Amino acid sequence: MSRRAQVVIAGRPNVGKSSLLNRIVGRRIAVVEEHPGVTRDRKVVEAEWTGVPFDLIDTGGWMAAGDELDDKVSAQAQKAFEEADVILFVVDASVGATGDDQTVARLIARTGRPVLLVANKVDDLVHEAAIWELMTLGTGEPFPVSALHGRGTGDLLDALVRALPDDVLTDVGGDDEDPTTRVAIVGRPNVGKSTLFNRLIGDDRSIIHDMPGTTRDSIDTVVDTEDGPIKFIDTAGMRRRARTERGAETHSVLRALDSLDRADIALLVVDATIGASHQDQRLAERISVAGCPAVVILNKWDLIDTEQRESIMAGVGDKLAFLGTAPVIKISATTGQGVHRILPAIFEATDTYGQRVPTGALNRAIRDLQSKHPAPGARIRYAVQGDIEPPTFTLFCSARLPQTYLRYVERSLREAFDFGSTPMKIRVRIG
Repeated sequence: MSRRAQVVIAGRPNVGKSSLLNRIVGRRIAVVEEHPGVTRDRKVVEAEWTGVPFDLIDTGGWMAAGDELDDKVSAQAQKAFEEADVILFVVDASVGATGDDQTVARLIARTGRPVLLVANKVDDLVHEAAIWELMTLGTGEPFPVSALHGRGTGDLLDALVRALPDDVLTDVGGDDEDPTTRVAIVGRPNVGKSTLFNRLIGDDRSIIHDMPGTTRDSIDTVVDTEDGPIKFIDTAGMRRRARTERGAETHSVLRALDSLDRADIALLVVDATIGASHQDQRLAERISVAGCPAVVILNKWDLIDTEQRESIMAGVGDKLAFLGTAPVIKISATTGQGVHRILPAIFEATDTYGQRVPTGALNRAIRDLQSKHPAPGARIRYAVQGDIEPPTFTLFCSARLPQTYLRYVERSLREAFDFGSTPMKIRVRIG
């Protein structure tokens, strides 16, 4: 059975790995900054060259020594090396081979994986002569490229395609709609999103550290479940604008918001030991604007005293009113308590998000709800469902309906067709 090739971009920090990823996929996906350590997690994106698809994995830079967080980043990079079909070993040609480059080269050699040596930052012919000293790394002839300007990347990708193993996909295939449910995990910094992400996918996939802002970019992993595939997107923690620094963290917030716009459903993770905050309220508003269903995850519930739980739940209902009747699941991402309830909630929410009601059944429900409580000074003549995701209904009325009656119509339709907490839009046309 064919599969997508796994191509890993490897190298020490600040040699241009993220810039190369952005150049290959043709748009800015990875966060790029002029200082080391910006990419901390493995990031997987889909790419293709000459019709051949592959997954491109951008790793955090391997570091020979450092603090606990650096060690975790390096461990993630080494794990990616071992799982790769081909490794793109990126070196800064303007600096030459360093001791850390030599160490990375030895680690790559131990995996036995095919490797292409990428001599980055070769912006013109004058600088090409310097690349040959990189032969001392023992990883083959270097490919001179400029990831920033695109110079030489076509030749590199041609060689990459030739190096792929025989059991991978050799064409992009048809245009079938992707059945994968996209789930964005959002929340304030340091509420346990990465811990939950790892618990859900069953792998230490995202770097976890007790420092806000550890996840600097959105990363994702597809998990096969009994009910179908799910793509979990672990986003950078969103902060209030006044506390968001320019540069990498600003890009991280923008990337998180982009992930939310592309998601089928959002998991809003709230720290139960703090309760729903003003920042959580703003996030709930942003999810509401995106129009996707949501599930509220109260993390660290095991740390809450029994007498505090009622007030915390009341605060959630008050601060997160933008999410309507979104389900609230109480969990501990660290111990796994309650996490098993998340997948069923995700599938239930996405099923109703795409639900279409037959026109006959819809108008019978409209007739019944008007029989119970007629609208003051108006009548709904008939209704149609114009769209899904979210379900959108248009009411053709004899006169304007009060907002209180529209809320009654929404509640009645939710109950009649089991829409649960999924977002709904109701439009009114008079005439």
